[in-house]
Amino acid sequence: MSAPLRQAPNPGSSTATPRGAVAATGLRLAVRRFARNRLAVIGLAVIAVFVLFCLVGPYLHPTDQTHTALSQVNLAPSTGHPLGTDAVGHDELGRLMYGGKVSLLVGLAAGVLATVIGTLWGAVAGYAGGWIGAVMMRVVDAGIAIPALFILLVISAILTPGVYGLIVILGLVSWLVPSRLIRAETLTLKNRDYVLTLRAIGGTHTRAITRHILPNAVSTIVVAATFQVADAILLVAYVSYLGLGVQPPATDWGGMLSAGLTAAYSGRWWLILPPGLAVILVVCAFNAIGDGLRDAFDVRGRG
Repeated sequence: MSAPLRQAPNPGSSTATPRGAVAATGLRLAVRRFARNRLAVIGLAVIAVFVLFCLVGPYLHPTDQTHTALSQVNLAPSTGHPLGTDAVGHDELGRLMYGGKVSLLVGLAAGVLATVIGTLWGAVAGYAGGWIGAVMMRVVDAGIAIPALFILLVISAILTPGVYGLIVILGLVSWLVPSRLIRAETLTLKNRDYVLTLRAIGGTHTRAITRHILPNAVSTIVVAATFQVADAILLVAYVSYLGLGVQPPATDWGGMLSAGLTAAYSGRWWLILPPGLAVILVVCAFNAIGDGLRDAFDVRGRG
């Protein structure tokens, strides 16, 4: 009996490499490359520690951050108060946890909001091109020419926002830089074969942006979001330091720095050093993560 004939593998059959498998392989390579970046891994660990510190810490070290305790004002670090107390008797360690929760929440939410707005604006401006793209980018250029901190201070002085208001204001003044990054990426992607093919068969502009351009620009979006979170945390600290952030009894690390500034001259270092170190460590950690993600998604740098 003759042996059965073997069919040649069909490129469109299941033996061909699925598109999802290629994406998964690229993601694994990016994760490995990120893991080789020691600073990025350390930054990720630092963020994880601070998140646990701010979310789980209050259950392990419960304190009253609402009512004053005038009998325990400006106490030095001790067993009962590991970081001492402030000018109204609040436990400084508990205040650091409470303020960190606000700083991280506002920074993360504002960074994500700014990235979403900037991504949509930049994608539309880059894809549309012509006079529409030119007008949209002139708006961005005009916004960048005005310091974001100045705009934030003016709005905060007028509205005196709470936590959620501060998130919205930060998002609305911080989307300009991501929009320029996404526009540059869109200008490259819109001339790719798969986008031109979609247009040739009658695909809509919305579909081209949402199904092809934005998914292929995800690496740029993720990296931009990471840096935006770091910038938002710094802006929150700036505004709160000047007394225009969240209002008491709520606080954040910038508000703690402002409250402890005069006490530092009296030798009460515990009121200014912990929140200052927290801001520095978190911002540096997010920047390290952003650098690691940028290198991990850089196809040209892969070996």
